[in-house]
Amino acid sequence: MSITAERKTALIKEYAKTANDSGSPEVQVAILSERIANLTEHFKLHGKDHHSRRGLLKMVQTRRSLLDYVKRIDEPRYKTLIERLGIRR
Repeated sequence: MSITAERKTALIKEYAKTANDSGSPEVQVAILSERIANLTEHFKLHGKDHHSRRGLLKMVQTRRSLLDYVKRIDEPRYKTLIERLGIRR
């Protein structure tokens, strides 16, 4: 259900603005999107896992808050981010 360390570093490298950037909203949203996708696949097999569903809803809300922040600060940056990640809005 969680992502591997290699996948996480690949996401950080792909979405980072500078070399040591691991906390920008783009990186955080990318990591959350990967975790959300993994949990969504998990629920296709384990439909009654309500404890993990609560965590999924919390991750979706956190991602939404980060995306709202990016949209409020810089809208073109927001549009490119959701386009790159394939998030519908």
